Amino acid sequence: MNARAESRQRPAAGRSHPGSPLSRLRAWREQHLYALVSSLGRLLRRPFATLLTVGVMAVAIALPLGLGLAMANIERFSGSVTESREIGVFLRPDVDLARAEALAEELRARPDVAGVTVRTPEEGLAEFRTMSDLAGALEVLEENPLPAVLVVRPEGDGGALAASLRELAEAEIVQHDALWRQRLSAWLAFGARVVQVLAVLLGLGVLLVVGNTVRLDIGARREEIAVLQQLGATDGFVRRPFLYLGAWYGLAAGLLALLLLAVAGAFLQGPLAALVASYGAEFRLAGPGWRGVGLLLAGALAMGWLGAWLATGHHLRQTRPTDV
Repeated sequence: MNARAESRQRPAAGRSHPGSPLSRLRAWREQHLYALVSSLGRLLRRPFATLLTVGVMAVAIALPLGLGLAMANIERFSGSVTESREIGVFLRPDVDLARAEALAEELRARPDVAGVTVRTPEEGLAEFRTMSDLAGALEVLEENPLPAVLVVRPEGDGGALAASLRELAEAEIVQHDALWRQRLSAWLAFGARVVQVLAVLLGLGVLLVVGNTVRLDIGARREEIAVLQQLGATDGFVRRPFLYLGAWYGLAAGLLALLLLAVAGAFLQGPLAALVASYGAEFRLAGPGWRGVGLLLAGALAMGWLGAWLATGHHLRQTRPTDV
């Protein structure tokens, strides 16, 4: 008898007690898994309506992201910030290379100078031949007409430094196109602010689309929700499938937005490459990268989740049972 009793007790000891943390964790996991799968099933049962909702959300996500990528590519094409601040000091023709090197060393000792590069007349002529259509005419010249050039990288904006370099006796021309560079930086900053404003406005649009879609789904299941509330279901239990529904909408919209951007980039790359090639350069559009893709999908999923949370919260506040 004792052996039979022990054999009956062993399986019972191996099972989790209904109130144990392990059983509660298992029940929590099963509830979330069921809500995750059932919400995906509701999405797939109405493909046309789902595609319309996801398409609107994807366009709202792709517009600011596409503008942001365009601004980043324009900034990359226009050159780095360090290169755009460089000052070109064209020395007088009678200044030899030894004096140019000595002058460069003097400038490197100044606190407002980050670095100086000496470009010899031979280097300038070779570069001019590769970049100019007049390369053939240079062959008839008996001697190199180009002077030595000092490429100075300032520590700040370089305005005061350029003015002082113009006072050098060895300098014939000081080239520092600060005005157009400042205008370009201002336009890029304005474009970045426009992208931020559009991202906020269209992000709100995504929240409204998700919220309205989830609200319609809640309306279709109003009686089911009322029964669950009368049976004592918590707000979290009622809200859970709708949150996963919004998350699925956001994730699908993020993936579709990436697809739209990839198609747009492939469509624009050909004409852009031809345009840049006419200037003797090469340029390829840069995408968001893997980190950007991850942030985009996480942000789209979060917006879908938040829109569903706001819609379900509003419904639950209005329909929560009250004690009589």
